[in-house]
Amino acid sequence: MELEAIPGVGAKTAAALRELDDPVATVESGDVAAIARAPGVNEARAARIARGAIRRRHGDDGRVLATDRAREVYREAIDLLRERTVTDYAAKRLETFYPSASASRIDEAQSFVEEAVERDPDPAVREALAGVEPLTDPPTVRVRDRCLATADAETLARAESAVPELSVETVEDARDVSELGRSYATVIVLDEAFAGLDVEGDVHVRPDALDEPAETVPERLLAFFAANRARLEAAAAVHEAAALSPAADLDRLRDALARLDDDGTIVGDEELERLTAAVDDLDAAVSTAESVADDRLRDAIRERDVTIEGTDFLSLVEQGARVDSLLDRELADEYDEAMARAREHLADALRLEPEEAELAERVFGDDPSFPVDHDETAVSRLKNELTAARDRRAARLKAELASDLGDLREPVETLVRDALELDVALAIARFARDFDCVMPEVVGPDSGGAKGFRIEGGRSPLLDVDFADAEPIDYAVSGATLLSGVNSGGKTSTLDLVALVVVLAQMGMPVPAESATVERFEEVHYYAKSQGTLDAGAFEATLRDFGDLVEGADGRLVLVDELESITEPGASAKIIAGILEALSAQDATAVFVSHLAREIRDAADFEVAVDGIEAAGLVDGELRVNRSPRKGHLARSTPELIVEKLAGDRDTDFYASLLEKF
Repeated sequence: MELEAIPGVGAKTAAALRELDDPVATVESGDVAAIARAPGVNEARAARIARGAIRRRHGDDGRVLATDRAREVYREAIDLLRERTVTDYAAKRLETFYPSASASRIDEAQSFVEEAVERDPDPAVREALAGVEPLTDPPTVRVRDRCLATADAETLARAESAVPELSVETVEDARDVSELGRSYATVIVLDEAFAGLDVEGDVHVRPDALDEPAETVPERLLAFFAANRARLEAAAAVHEAAALSPAADLDRLRDALARLDDDGTIVGDEELERLTAAVDDLDAAVSTAESVADDRLRDAIRERDVTIEGTDFLSLVEQGARVDSLLDRELADEYDEAMARAREHLADALRLEPEEAELAERVFGDDPSFPVDHDETAVSRLKNELTAARDRRAARLKAELASDLGDLREPVETLVRDALELDVALAIARFARDFDCVMPEVVGPDSGGAKGFRIEGGRSPLLDVDFADAEPIDYAVSGATLLSGVNSGGKTSTLDLVALVVVLAQMGMPVPAESATVERFEEVHYYAKSQGTLDAGAFEATLRDFGDLVEGADGRLVLVDELESITEPGASAKIIAGILEALSAQDATAVFVSHLAREIRDAADFEVAVDGIEAAGLVDGELRVNRSPRKGHLARSTPELIVEKLAGDRDTDFYASLLEKF
């Protein structure tokens, strides 16, 4: 699949997507988090790309949502679902569900949703989900104690690209490699020509090093796990709380994470901790050891009387002797004891091993001095040896841990993705429970099913009342229909409910009803009530819209709320009648809400179906309404109900005669 063939993906976005490991498979998977790991692609953009890939996979080139109001209903439906997510990922992922005219896409979405609604939105699971986020790629880690070496320019360029964490050095012969061995704790030579090389230092000839990045630069993998520790631990907790089967061994994962610090360093190894502390504390330990020796000598001098014969004193002076020489002569044993204590303190303070302690002994030589002084060259050598030992052990432990984590890399991707997808499923499950939803039947023109829609016990969550207080509605329409009824009787909310049920059904989602059957509409045209009479230009533009609408209207759902408000009532009735005639001729499904049902019916050249939301009457000044439209019934208007009430209350001919005119 060409990435540019996906709707909404241009050359620049396609180039960014190609930075992914397997761009085509990633995009087609619909994994918003994985797509968002492409450079410059955020999750919102990733959701649009995933949606475009879904459309292309199903050959779904149409646009079901044909008007602004239809798109508003979709946004309201998505918002209801998004409100029930925990993670940002799930909120974006839900936007890959859209109203489709493709039977295969609806079936695919329904398969996911049917499993989702069976999930139990346990609060404990949702609490665990709060810590789950898509995995992130940490910045490149620079490793300064190790380098790659090669004599080949092409290999050098490939190494710099494949392993940006390490320096890549050019070498010509064994001498160059040997020099690198003195500068780096570890040198990895990439050329086979250097096989059998015998030089001092930790030098390895590994021509396959670029093919084994986890072994060559384990810091890369460790940095990934360190940066994603909290996400991985949260995903593990979600699987346990939801009793999901994890893609990764959770005990093994937690054990590995426990050996890794947040900055990607190894923790929990006593020997590495000893060497690290020894390097860090060496200078301070040397200074303290000097003090120990000085204190021993000072005490020895205080405790003894040192006598020097005059001839001896003159002889020493003539020989240029210093106080050190006097110490060497008079306090030789005490000086040796002081040096022994200094060396012992240094070895104990740094917890040195025997071979390291031998190097430490050279820090304090046998030449007497006071105050005691150390040999800086010996300290430097000891530090180099300890540092090299530390780095070698750290590298080995990193390689071992990276080896343990290597085969967990892909499973943890799945682990986190499954946790995030669970949030999507739980949001749908909560939506279905909160609004007493049912999976609708979506039928196509080739299925032999009834056209139009049928809703039983439908309640709209879009009303400005608590959902529990919403009155259930039964309504079914096939063909062009007028919906009449009293003011504030629920005509507009009925249209909203129809639009919502159809949109949700063609998204593959459950619908807020006891049962529902929906034709798979190619387009949904929903026109909201116009605010006041239109001027000539706007009126002409509106007629042009409806002129385009009735061309090829088969497979369309048309919902119109009080179109008569665009112009004078007399003209409106004729215009609406003409539109309904055209829609009926093309076997479209349409519901027009109008107060001019009688006039439209009289102006039409066919038998217009008229449904009515019937009011039982006025009780204490308030309408009592049966919200379910009554088929084949022209509902009485509010003015008629008021006149009827007055005619019953007052014994006059005036109100009776008025009532006869309705």
